[in-house]
Amino acid sequence: MPDTVHFVSLLFPSVTQLDLTGPVEVFSRLPGAVSDLAWHRIEPVATDAGFSILPTVSFADAPQAEVLMVPGGQGAFDLLDDAEALDFVREQARHARYVTSVCTGSFVLGAAGLLQGRRATTHWASHPMLEVLGVIPERARVVRDGDVITGGGVTSGIDFALTVAAEVFDAPTAQAVQLAMEYDPQPPFDAGSPDGTDADPAHVDMMTAWARTTRLETVERAAARLAGA
Repeated sequence: MPDTVHFVSLLFPSVTQLDLTGPVEVFSRLPGAVSDLAWHRIEPVATDAGFSILPTVSFADAPQAEVLMVPGGQGAFDLLDDAEALDFVREQARHARYVTSVCTGSFVLGAAGLLQGRRATTHWASHPMLEVLGVIPERARVVRDGDVITGGGVTSGIDFALTVAAEVFDAPTAQAVQLAMEYDPQPPFDAGSPDGTDADPAHVDMMTAWARTTRLETVERAAARLAGA
């Protein structure tokens, strides 16, 4: 294992901050980890939680990642029409040891042509739309297909990051980080997935319909560009 391990995570407007900050918290605790947040420019980037995060590097100055990570959020779908951001993801992915995403960040990887014919996951409300980009959707908290590791929605980013930590380092290192973070979730309700006994079926249907209405056209446009490439 080298003395320094570079993690580069994409930062963009309307990112779901926990998609980003959960994994970055895990990565920051790993031995020798250097974690950068990359965007077009070094300026505050507004998250969907009402506060902003400052990138550490621009796309032009970002180091080569050993682990590339793309978080999700509604802003991820704006990136599907951002040629420079997609080029950055493709270029980083060429030499990264692992190409990864959390939540709807998998759509960015898909739009960059990195998931065609590969298994991946995303937030349950948008899960079926992965097929539009030639992805094989797999319902799981974390999915690994070779050097591609994807996490489901929002809070699964911590499970995802511990999985990545065990791959890049080893299980004892990941377990030590989990213990230090006291990551021992015991939610008060069984409503964390559409299959949970406390999940409201009407709310499940509403969120799925909203995701399709607000996102499908953008995903189809990205798929058409891939087909014409």
